[in-house]
Amino acid sequence: MNVRRRHISATVIAAATALTLGSLSACSSDSSAADGEGGKLDVVASFYPLQFLAEEIGGSHVSVNTLTEPGQEPHDLEISAKQTAQLQESDVALYLKDLQPSVDEAIGQSEVKTKVDAATLTSLEKHGTEVGGHAAEHEDEDEHGHEDEEGSGLDPHIWLDPVKYAEVAEGVGKAFEKADPDNAATYKKNTAALVKKLDGLDTRFENGLGDTKTKVFITTHAAFGYLAERYGLTEEAINGLDPESEPSANRVKDLEKMAKADGVSTVFYETLVSDKTAKTIAADANLKTDVLDPIEGITEKSRGDDYIQVMDANLKALQTALGAE
Repeated sequence: MNVRRRHISATVIAAATALTLGSLSACSSDSSAADGEGGKLDVVASFYPLQFLAEEIGGSHVSVNTLTEPGQEPHDLEISAKQTAQLQESDVALYLKDLQPSVDEAIGQSEVKTKVDAATLTSLEKHGTEVGGHAAEHEDEDEHGHEDEEGSGLDPHIWLDPVKYAEVAEGVGKAFEKADPDNAATYKKNTAALVKKLDGLDTRFENGLGDTKTKVFITTHAAFGYLAERYGLTEEAINGLDPESEPSANRVKDLEKMAKADGVSTVFYETLVSDKTAKTIAADANLKTDVLDPIEGITEKSRGDDYIQVMDANLKALQTALGAE
């Protein structure tokens, strides 16, 4: 599992393009769909990571609305009647299947011309509470031997791996080109620019985490499995993929023992979920706490104004916690 797939290659881009063409809704039209506000392509994104892609790729040619408000936990979203109506009138819907069941249902029942499931634009994997490094044997089970219960059991947090996120960006770009061919050249140019930014982010992570005192980090829930695998780390999550679940007493004891054995200094928590469990475990094990942001939304508490800035803040937090040289 811990394969170091490096940088965003032409092969990756070609694969993403092929995946996209197969994933676009059959009801997509080759004629321009940019008939929304001010003649712009009307895009609805299910939550922030897809909103960011739409805005970066679409630029001034798109009008982007997101179904998940800043500060709202995406997993808990219930679609309102107003949002359902908004969705019906959009040209493109961007979502990530199995992350938000109510979104999946609403988009499935809608008449949106172009439906883009980000999960079809890259490969997803099963991750449990322990991911990366030596932990592959636990990847699809929790400490009780139960499979993760979220959706298909596949980890949806692909945007926290810059390379996988770039594959999704390529797919979204192709979808915009198909939905609004009059502005295809701009979408293609903007997609290339975004992929270059993500390639730079990938390089910063690889260089910044290449030489550390420990490779193990503890998080509240298993959002960083893809990131851990990408950069040769091991994520130990207090909970599984569900950020609201409570860990067992045995899991807590195991984490405290592991922290001592692997030289872990920090328990990471996130801004949209209670930090109570993380701080309790940290206090009992005499560890520090810090934020590692899964970037499911940007708020005043975020350590940056957009995805790139917050990911760079995550890198600094990891470097400090892991003892980067």
